[in-house]
Amino acid sequence: MKKEELLEILEDWNFWNKDLDVGKERNLYVKKCLDFLKTNVIIDIIGIRRAGKSYAMRQVIKKLIEKKINRKNILMINFEDRRFTDFYPKLIDEIYETYLEFLKPDKQKFVFLDEVHNLPNWEKWARTMHELGKAKIVVSGSSSKLLSGELATLLTGRHLDIFMFPLSFKEFLDFKGLNVKDKLELLRNKIKIKGFLGEYLGFGGFPEAILSKDKKQLLLTLFEDIITKDIEKRYDVKEKTKLRALAKFYLTNISNTITFNSLKNYLNTTTKTIEKFSSYLEEANMLFFTKRFSYKFKEQEKSPRKIYAMDVGLANAIGFKFSSNIGRIAENIVAIELRRKEKSELNLEVYYWKNPQHEEVDFAIKEGLKMKKLIQVCWNINEYKTKEREVRSLLKASKEVKCNNLFIITEDYESKEEIGGKKILF
Repeated sequence: MKKEELLEILEDWNFWNKDLDVGKERNLYVKKCLDFLKTNVIIDIIGIRRAGKSYAMRQVIKKLIEKKINRKNILMINFEDRRFTDFYPKLIDEIYETYLEFLKPDKQKFVFLDEVHNLPNWEKWARTMHELGKAKIVVSGSSSKLLSGELATLLTGRHLDIFMFPLSFKEFLDFKGLNVKDKLELLRNKIKIKGFLGEYLGFGGFPEAILSKDKKQLLLTLFEDIITKDIEKRYDVKEKTKLRALAKFYLTNISNTITFNSLKNYLNTTTKTIEKFSSYLEEANMLFFTKRFSYKFKEQEKSPRKIYAMDVGLANAIGFKFSSNIGRIAENIVAIELRRKEKSELNLEVYYWKNPQHEEVDFAIKEGLKMKKLIQVCWNINEYKTKEREVRSLLKASKEVKCNNLFIITEDYESKEEIGGKKILF
């Protein structure tokens, strides 16, 4: 590309001569990125498309400028800009040389590469820049495999991951202008919070969806973008109809167990294809699976897995009617929160528990070698039989895995009860 064309694109994405919109700050991710920048590593921000990675990068850049870093020492390249029509290996060299020639940065440089997976051989460029000490580098992408897999191989010990999720409910409330600081404020705003919770259960936590008037259409478009750009194009998928059918099946059946083998007849294909397409959907961060807990690794791998969407709004838009599946949606939201913890705490693993009598506990949380917590999600605990069933499974799991930290997550019932000699926190 011509230098003038490159410079025109870069001018639109950088703070050199103007301030850009940075959106609502995602404090957790911005702080973590700034802390990581103090170390000698490449930082990669991984997450589902439209989770807010680009805005988080802008927020980090704004903080650097506030810390008196010269604006011209910071370069951001958005590789999703449609004006980049051809992603050839030398493109990034041409961009960087154009930046050096026209901006003439004078000190430590900071380079932000947004949606970098579109560019071939970017990893080698990043490694060279890092090893020569030419710049601090932050990259983002929507594929877990490209960043944490291939990058990890090339940059062993030289990078740190930040896994970015759509908004948690706490962040959602903050976006809505409600910052709950203590129990008193929570009680005072209980009705308003329950109203917001209903919206969150229905439309999820994508920042754009929260701010949009036509939330469902935005979520449908997002689904298409993930399928088309993050999977079909990247992996050169030929059986596009079957990929879409599988994605819709999963989003319709969140919080349920499946086996890849059981789906081959549904899609009239092979187990190998189901497994391959499932890995693509997981790598694009559209959904994730949890395994059944067992002390035997082989049994864990062979048992059915539970499906969860990375955002319940996406599942509701693509999958099923919201009102009749509130329990499954609530379980999925708890799963996302546990996934968030799992990504930030390396010693933590999340499973579900099930015995031969088909009694089940939704989440078994393991830290190191010990089972630390057992969690049931039961949105409406008022019916005696429902409560009895949930508690019975929890007590049996508690005995088998030797864990007494027991929880049942409900819509709004709170209590601490002793049942069968065990304390259960509702």
